[in-house]
Parts: sequence; structure tokens; C-alpha cells
Amino acid sequence: MNQISSLHETELERLLALSNLGIDYYEPKQGLNFLTELAAKISGTEISLVNLIDSFTQWSVSSYGIDITQMPKEDSVCQFTIQTPGNEGFEVGDLSADDRFKHVFYVRDAPNLKYYMGVPLTSPEGYNLGALCVMDSQIMHLSEDVKDVLRLIARQIVDRLRVNNLVANLKNKVKEAELNQKKLAHDIRGPISGVIGLTDLILEEELPASSQEIKEYTEMIKQSSISLLDLSKDILSKEFDNKANRSPELNEGETNLVKLKETIVRLLAPQLKVKNIDFTVLLDQENQFESFSKLYVLQILGNLLSNSIKFTKAGGIITLKMNLRRNELDLILELIVEDNGIGMSSSKVSEILDDGTSTDEGTRGEIGFGLGLNLVKQLVQQQNGILEIDSKLGVGTKFRIEMKVN
Repeated sequence: MNQISSLHETELERLLALSNLGIDYYEPKQGLNFLTELAAKISGTEISLVNLIDSFTQWSVSSYGIDITQMPKEDSVCQFTIQTPGNEGFEVGDLSADDRFKHVFYVRDAPNLKYYMGVPLTSPEGYNLGALCVMDSQIMHLSEDVKDVLRLIARQIVDRLRVNNLVANLKNKVKEAELNQKKLAHDIRGPISGVIGLTDLILEEELPASSQEIKEYTEMIKQSSISLLDLSKDILSKEFDNKANRSPELNEGETNLVKLKETIVRLLAPQLKVKNIDFTVLLDQENQFESFSKLYVLQILGNLLSNSIKFTKAGGIITLKMNLRRNELDLILELIVEDNGIGMSSSKVSEILDDGTSTDEGTRGEIGFGLGLNLVKQLVQQQNGILEIDSKLGVGTKFRIEMKVN
């Protein structure tokens, strides 16, 4: 394996580790804000951020001193922090004097930041998922003691993210157990119905008097079967019947089509605005309030849409269609992302579907990281779903995903 392939493989593993945390970049992160503010107070800086970095974007999941949610990966300083070996971190005394950063918007314009210090957020497996950074509009330098404290805070942040993920996974397992119970109730309905049919045949026959005792037992079997059938029917009806009375309230780790639309629009608004892209989200009306697990859904959609934004010219069009249907007791989510961007050749599509990781430059010169679609494919496979790509050079691209989201 050559060096480039090795680097791509390592980066894909890092992205998978980040995705497996199941983080919703828009939702508040339990227990992070205190640690973020603590980092700023200890450092004496105006700003502190907890940033997670995926294929295309730096997501600020907690902030102090500035209101920011995201920026393109290529505009971030933290992209250099996560490339730093070990946990020493990355420090820049004056961003405005550094050729790599002096032209980025937060240095060139308000708040005219100068100082930066970032320490990586490293998972137990050794992947740098993002960075804890402190920033200031004045040139400064932190002592090694303060940097050591920042590293300790960074470890606490990773622990908090893992705990949040663990809690969400436990809740999902409880929900899965409840679903299995409902599936069991569903499965026993068929055999019980058969037993009832059989007893009806027996009871309708002309039996001799000597068979009275058998008849009584048969009647008891029938009544017991009816009771079991009513019980399973009642279990199922609590979840799947009377949809009009279902509460739209969502539990932690859940979303629905309406909420997902709102989240996606808010997350991608800055990127869409920069390129003046016409973005439309279409929802299937039948199950738009049906709740489902959002694990991997945001990561998949975020990468697909960021890819479309990257390869769609200013003033272009991107459409997202979301459909949720029930297949017996399973929920199937269908996602279709369609753009009128520069498109891909058939060989490029085949390369992606075969786990290729080559990269191209976006329509505004955005840096191509080459792993976004590969990550999507990996995540869809983890859900035993399907990914289809239909693209034509100069015309646009259509992605279609279908996967279970119970």
C-alpha cells in the first residue's frame, strides 16, 4: 500500500470513529458548555470552541465567546491540530502574520482573531476527532501548565462525548428490545389464529357423548388462544395503530422527517448561502411525524449534501427527497439527493462504489478530501442499506439511499 492510500485509509477510519459516536452537530451536547467555558477562563482568552471535523466541515458543537456552528474544513485552524502527532497541540501566536491563515474571514474581518491554541480530541483508539481550541484578538502565549490543563479538559470532553453516546446506545437497545417484543407478539398471531381455526373445525363436528371431556378441553384451548390473540393485538395497537393520536414528541436519539428537515436546513444554511444554491426539501406526508433513530442519518445526509454543494456551481439547484415507509415492523428510510452540478463519469461512479478515494476540486476551488462519499458507502453498509448513484458529466448527480432506521 502506498503512502497516499495509507493516509486515505487512516482518515476513513478516523471519520468512521467520529460517525460511530452518533453525534447530532446541531443539538446541544450534554455537559460540554461548562468545559468549554472553563477552557477559556483558565487560558484567559475571549473564545473557546469544541470542534469536530468531518470530511468537509468543522462543526462547533460547543462555543464560548462567539456564536458559530460550522465552517468549511479548509478555513479552519483546527484541521492542523488534528494532524499534530501526540497530544502536544498546535499554537499560532499571530494568525494575521501566518500565510496559512491571514486571509480567512475570522482573521481578516471581525473578530480579527490573532492567537490560537488547539489540543486534539483523541479517542481511546487514537483517532483525533476534532480539537478543543482557545482564541483571542490579542497576541499572547500560554504557559505549559495552562496547556497541560487544556489537555486534561480535552480528555474530559472526549469522555463526555463517549458517555453521551453510551447513554444513547442504551436507550436504543431498550427501544430495540421493545420492538423485538412487538415482533414476537406479531409472530405468534399467525400460529394462534391457526389453532383457533382448528378448534372451530373440531367444535363443529358431531362428537359422541364419550367425547364430551375432549370437547371441554378443546373449548378451553380456544378461549386461551383468543385471549393470547387479543393480548398480542393490544400490544401492537399501542405502537402501530391509531396513528392520529401518536405524540410527535421525540426521545433522545430520535428524529422524524419534519425535525430532520429543520436540522439539515439549519446546518447547511451557511454553505448554501455562500454559493447561492436553491435548496428544496420534499417530505413524504404519510409518515412525516413517525419517530426513528437518527444514528448515522445526519452523517450520511451531511456528507451527501456537502458533496453536492461542493460540485454544484453558484446559483445551482439541489433537491432532497425523504420518504419513510413501514415494512411490517421495520422502518425504511429513503433519501434522494439530486443536483445539477458538474456530474461524474461512469468510471468515477464505479470507483466510489468500489471504495475508491480519489478527489477533485469543487466549483469554487474547494479542497477535495475524497472520502465523503466513501464514508457514506461505509455507513450505509453498516446499516445493511443500499447506495445508488446516477450521474452524468455536465448534467448532475442523483444519489439514492435506502436503509432501516428502527
